[in-house]
Amino acid sequence: MGRETSAALKELFERAQTWPEETQAEAVRILRALDEDHEGEAEAPLSAEDIAALERSAEDVRLGRFAKDEDIRALLDRYRQP
Repeated sequence: MGRETSAALKELFERAQTWPEETQAEAVRILRALDEDHEGEAEAPLSAEDIAALERSAEDVRLGRFAKDEDIRALLDRYRQP
């Protein structure tokens, strides 16, 4: 995973700076949770399935295939309990 992963993360972090504020905040929350989960571990083992899922996700981000904030908000509003 070495260099290729580091380059992909750097690219993604640069792109993330253009995301809406709410999306950036969610990304920070997720990364902090991941960091807490792996605190003290040298490297968290990922299965081939995990790696494939992350690669698909990164490709989706590169191609701009993700839900817009307003679409997510509308979905949550539809199913949120009063």
